[in-house]
Amino acid sequence: MLFKSRQTKIFCIGQNKTGTTTIETVLKSFNYRLGNQVKGEWLLNSWYERDFKKIIKFCKTAEAFQDVPFSLPYTYQHLDVAFPKAKFILTERDSDEQWYQSMVKFHTKLFGNGNHTPTWEDLKLARYRYEGYMADVRRKVHSITEGEEPYDAIKLKHFYNTHNASVKNYFKSRPEKLLIINVANAKDYGKLCAFLNQPKQGDDFPWENRT
Repeated sequence: MLFKSRQTKIFCIGQNKTGTTTIETVLKSFNYRLGNQVKGEWLLNSWYERDFKKIIKFCKTAEAFQDVPFSLPYTYQHLDVAFPKAKFILTERDSDEQWYQSMVKFHTKLFGNGNHTPTWEDLKLARYRYEGYMADVRRKVHSITEGEEPYDAIKLKHFYNTHNASVKNYFKSRPEKLLIINVANAKDYGKLCAFLNQPKQGDDFPWENRT
């Protein structure tokens, strides 16, 4: 299928480990040009400084985006204003506990040598985007200090639930702008296709990075 430029931007604003990579795969199957995730994640500090001009400028490089900084609070409000025709996808898990366990398991594999929940030292030494990037995420995004456990369940679940509730409240008067889905539910694949006005290419999501 030939690439076709679209006026409508698509933003997946669910948290990491809620099926965002699966959504990326679906969007690619529909020939959306995806934003470079590495370059997007480098905008963490711009988000922290609330410099949304740089994020909006980055959004002009492609048609669809997911993960940081799009999964962070406040970003979707600015994108909604900058791109009035944009559509937003909020991915969720069955529960905050399921999301938390999936995230911890994934980070244990990446940053804890596969055998322990990462410590502050692990996160500060991890060479993800730059050395210490993951520690910055804990401090700047989740407001967890080095005097606390980096994977404090209460704080992380609060962040997850607050973000999801804020997104739903923001779009409550414009439901046509927001799709809420759980990629564990096969029927939600059809909802996504309808939301994007695209033909179904199967009966379920093509799973990626299942944890």
